[in-house]
Amino acid sequence: MTSPRTETPGAPAVDPRRYHEAAPAQAGARAERPPVCLYLEVTNRCNLLCTTCPRTYAELEPPADMSWDLFTAIVDQVPGLARAVLHGVGEPMLVKDLPRMVAYLKARGSYVLFNTNGTVLSERNGRALIEAGLDELRVSLDASTRASYIQVRGKDYFERILRNVRAFRALQEREGHATPRVSAWLTGLKETLHELPAFVRVAAEAGVREVYLQRLVFFETDAIGLARPDQALYERMDREETAILAEAEAEAARLGLAFSASGAASEPGMSLRRAEDETPWSLCRRPWTVMYITANGRALPCCIAPFSQRGYENYTLGDATQDTLRAIWNGPAYADFRAALLSDRPAEACASCGLRWSL
Repeated sequence: MTSPRTETPGAPAVDPRRYHEAAPAQAGARAERPPVCLYLEVTNRCNLLCTTCPRTYAELEPPADMSWDLFTAIVDQVPGLARAVLHGVGEPMLVKDLPRMVAYLKARGSYVLFNTNGTVLSERNGRALIEAGLDELRVSLDASTRASYIQVRGKDYFERILRNVRAFRALQEREGHATPRVSAWLTGLKETLHELPAFVRVAAEAGVREVYLQRLVFFETDAIGLARPDQALYERMDREETAILAEAEAEAARLGLAFSASGAASEPGMSLRRAEDETPWSLCRRPWTVMYITANGRALPCCIAPFSQRGYENYTLGDATQDTLRAIWNGPAYADFRAALLSDRPAEACASCGLRWSL
């Protein structure tokens, strides 16, 4: 790897929970400020076979964990980084250097989080993440029963995950650790939406105090597994499904849990409905605030692109093993991508995504 030098100036202070608002309202093809958020895919390996994930059905890139040298070379180029998300299409907790990566980012003042499937959340690595200073741990559970879990996630780990999460939350409560904040996530599927109130109860019983309904992102054509247009809730919620959502909200309130069905923790003000002008991609400011780097160093526009369009070659914007982040961030590929997003002819990955982002 060619280690890029630290050239990108630090970003201004930004609330890490509202990083997307850092982009100016009148954005252009050039980003006037460096990214305030990095998605670092610390691995593309996974121990599940989720029926909503493209990596289950095809090799997106050669299997890899992000090397320590690449990780530090990237992070060191954004000294003012507000937020770091350590997941992509793999399971972050399979990476032995993960606590070290968290600690490295925390030493630089970043807010750090990642999604996990919870299968390897043991007391030992849980303690390591607490000691490293992890801010937020999102557990993607996607079901309220063992049978539904196997259907969606592809393997029989439901009870193990609940034991792991319950033990971790008990450890936090026993020793007085306020962080990481632990939340439970369910991908919105027609197939499993009826389980949402029960999902809230399952989370509460495991000691989790935050529950989120995450939007399904899917290929418009050649759909895979359960990631199909007919499974999406986006713009397709009927009266019965709306009632289920209300029931889950009421159950969360009864149990004292935070609950959101639109990902308000990450995208304030956005809902499950399309913008009135029918150009939802025009609201996205991620290409002005976020960089996503795969385990192999490929720069992608965001974490949703692999779920919206097949083929990384269609939206690769640079190579962090060869170029500096500054060269990539305002290079020709990024500029063209932003210009297209501002037009009525965005990149296919954006047109087929709209506001159906994962959070």
